[in-house]
Amino acid sequence: MDTRGMAILGRARVITLGVRPAIEKVFERHGLDTGDFDVLSTLLRSGPPYRLRPTELFRWLMITSGGLTARVSRLEKRGLVERVPDPADGRSLLVGLSAAGREKARAAIVEDMRTEAELLDGLSAHEQEALAALLRKLASSLEAKGSGRAR
Repeated sequence: MDTRGMAILGRARVITLGVRPAIEKVFERHGLDTGDFDVLSTLLRSGPPYRLRPTELFRWLMITSGGLTARVSRLEKRGLVERVPDPADGRSLLVGLSAAGREKARAAIVEDMRTEAELLDGLSAHEQEALAALLRKLASSLEAKGSGRAR
């Protein structure tokens, strides 16, 4: 029996489950949950003016439009995002980071990247690059087959 799939995918699952608590603690220290962080960091990565159409945002996040609406509403109440008119289409709104949202996103990302680097320090820089390349290849392959949701 060929168990290579289990050896690889099982380990990927164990790793993911094992690192989640450390990463989620980072988000908690910043008053965020994983969903909040995903929205804020995606908007930040979009670059100035840190705004995206809701359809772009939920596609990047790979969630439903209803899930996005709930997250955005929660973050808007906290003053971290704002809905602003789309200059290209007066009938629609963009979701953008507020100044407070940019500050919180930057602080959380810096700490998250530091934590993730520490989690990977058992691998050399060369090993990390090789693993990242292999995982990109696997993600692309799964996405092409329609069985993965890689970014």
